[in-house]
Amino acid sequence: MSVEINNESGYEADGEEFAALARYVLEEMRVHPQAELSILFVTSDVMADLHVRWMDEPGPTDVLSFPMDELRPGRAGEEPQPGTLGDIVLCPEVAATQARDAGHSTVEELLLLTTHGILHLLGYDHAEPEEEKEMFALQRKLLLTFLAER
Repeated sequence: MSVEINNESGYEADGEEFAALARYVLEEMRVHPQAELSILFVTSDVMADLHVRWMDEPGPTDVLSFPMDELRPGRAGEEPQPGTLGDIVLCPEVAATQARDAGHSTVEELLLLTTHGILHLLGYDHAEPEEEKEMFALQRKLLLTFLAER
């Protein structure tokens, strides 16, 4: 797995931890080992601009996912397709506020958002109640298993 981490936010993130999480999630989801993923940390101003441009919604958000080759999770007995998964953009400032409200650390929130963003790149959504239930259960399982193995 090729995972590129870029931090333009000023937040001190352990890039290796985020790359390790991304590789773990991609392996668990049976994504081709040569798939490429980019994770970018940005300021709230940059995120607000992206949020307006791509989602037509004002203000910064916590995470945006930009799929490239529309890769999907691999299935047993099938060969996964190589390609570029896409980009995840994270906003540590928004994540910090959400983390305080949820009662955990900013890094825990950012790891959750990274997992969430990867699942979006793999075609998961949470627009409908059943989709939300499936996606959120999967992201919780993936993150908790990753953290337990660290």
